[in-house]
Amino acid sequence: MAGYKIIAVGSYPSPRLRTSIPFTMTTPKIAIIGAGPCGLTLARLLECKGITDYIVYERDEGPDANRAGGSLDIHPETGQHALRQAGLIDKFKEYARYADTAFAIGDKDGNKILQMGEGRDAPEIDRAELRKILLDAVPKHKIKWGHVLKEVTFGHDHKPLLHFSDGQTQSDVRLVVGADGAWSKVRRAITEAAPRYSGKTYLEGRIRRDNPFYETMAGDFGAGMYLTIGDEMITITQRQGDASYRIYFGLQTPEGFFRTLDLHNVEATRDMLLSAKCYGDWAERYKDLIRHATDFWAWSLYALSKEDMNWESVSGVTLCGDAAHVTIPNGEGVNLAMTDALELATSIAQHGVEHMDKAVKQYEEEMFPRAVDSIHQGEIMADAMFVKGPEVFLEKVRPMMGISNSVGS
Repeated sequence: MAGYKIIAVGSYPSPRLRTSIPFTMTTPKIAIIGAGPCGLTLARLLECKGITDYIVYERDEGPDANRAGGSLDIHPETGQHALRQAGLIDKFKEYARYADTAFAIGDKDGNKILQMGEGRDAPEIDRAELRKILLDAVPKHKIKWGHVLKEVTFGHDHKPLLHFSDGQTQSDVRLVVGADGAWSKVRRAITEAAPRYSGKTYLEGRIRRDNPFYETMAGDFGAGMYLTIGDEMITITQRQGDASYRIYFGLQTPEGFFRTLDLHNVEATRDMLLSAKCYGDWAERYKDLIRHATDFWAWSLYALSKEDMNWESVSGVTLCGDAAHVTIPNGEGVNLAMTDALELATSIAQHGVEHMDKAVKQYEEEMFPRAVDSIHQGEIMADAMFVKGPEVFLEKVRPMMGISNSVGS
């Protein structure tokens, strides 16, 4: 195995046959596209299994690039299991926030309907902290920063070619792993499937510790996550590792609606959220969130469909994480991505790098049912949250969330 490399890569367009192959960089046998939790977990697990001929390609200019993303709950049988296999569970526990496992549900009038989740073995960790743990566990020379993938094509020998935005081309790669997220370029080399807009967008805001409203908010919403449902809209507050809060205002809007607004105009954004069409008649505690929130940005929710999880395995290319099965947030995204990484690394180790196609085919066949279930759960969650009130939500999700009929009724 020592003579082969693995590379992780981001997202790119559909395959085309190329007749000329430009000279490029040193060739690894495995290319991983994307240095997010999925790609880095895969890289670390390959290291642990003695498969060291890989490179991770990342579009960010360096490890300190400012990336979006809040807090993640890491589940014992999926995300934590992958970290344990990667030898990183103890390091994870140094950062894990067990005090933030609480989950509350409220209504638009300010009433708390339900609180649960305290003491769950699904602690929170900031995305940036998880990424740092993984980055520190992968040799620095195995990550190539500032490499923006344009597309993956195939040469006359049917091996994949990586084309980067700076004109470099990587050839003679045995396996390209697309861990490049929802808008994966690698996906286009495998399937024509593309994420579809769900009709729902989260407008995120922040309440930091130096905000005059911070102490009031911390008293009202506390640790963990607080979901409020009403008028087919939601708000979510979530405490972060530095004790600041992210707030998500969930709205049903046409695709591209927020691209027509200047979210840097904080007062105009607040006025829109406080209007009668949005949260104008919600309790003051929610309107106060809007009046004091800053740093607004829009996160439109896109998802692949269950029917997309059936592509024919393509020699030399595969997908994991959101690149394979992005869905509406359901609490499983990063956990499923890390499980993908573990299953792919295990399959490669079992079959050997000389039989990469067999390893990929087995991995994909086992991944599809997990992906279909996750997409289905995301659909249920989205349909359940954007309803008239929390009672309807609870009725829809009790079985999925393990909530007894006596709770919240």
